[in-house]
Amino acid sequence: MGDGSAIEWTESTWNPVTGCSKVSPGCAHCYAETLSHRFGRTTKAWTPGNAADNVMLHDDRLEQPARWRRPRMIFVNSMSDLFHELVPAAFVRRVFEVMATNERHTFQVLTKRPERACELADELPWPGNVWLGVSIENSRFTWRADVLRETPAAVRFISAEPLLGSLLESGLRRAPLELGGIDWLIAGGESGPGYRPVRVEWVRELREVCAERGVPFFFKQWGGRTSKAGGRVLDGETWDEMPCREVAG
Repeated sequence: MGDGSAIEWTESTWNPVTGCSKVSPGCAHCYAETLSHRFGRTTKAWTPGNAADNVMLHDDRLEQPARWRRPRMIFVNSMSDLFHELVPAAFVRRVFEVMATNERHTFQVLTKRPERACELADELPWPGNVWLGVSIENSRFTWRADVLRETPAAVRFISAEPLLGSLLESGLRRAPLELGGIDWLIAGGESGPGYRPVRVEWVRELREVCAERGVPFFFKQWGGRTSKAGGRVLDGETWDEMPCREVAG
């Protein structure tokens, strides 16, 4: 989610997979790709021919959550996508098994590839402490919510960050977002050099439709040159609503 820290109250990130690839416009200014190049984790810009260079599996991190004794909210793979096509199904299963055996923690898994989550669903444990979300940046990609609804995740959420357009727009290859079966919506503007500004009407309409449908709404940031540049106040208030499901701890 944006700056890699999930949302402000998230205490930990856990990255058994690192890497990135561009699958939609929200990836254009990917902080994960920038950091990967900076620290030598990848050697090339992403193209279909060298995508494998951008995925690394870290077996040594699989037992990391077991060492965190105090219950935490954990954002899984802030620098990658667990359901990337190049992550072996066996490794995805191992990650889910770790999450299932660490019931004291709550794990947030965010993906742009919910169709692969559906493909693997029958092979994975789906404990109540695993929340699955999809990134949706404009109404061309609201289909991801439709696929998310097909998964057996206990909590399903949408991350509208970076929010690059209205999610309620209809038209050619666009469809308004439906919130049935969705437990939470996070919205936020893009941050970093070359950020694309978010319009207030895009955020307001999401807040309103969430209120109408009874879906908790969390507004993370306006974005800007830095993640905190624009603050996170919307119409004089901060919006920190959470799912009604019980959080570990």
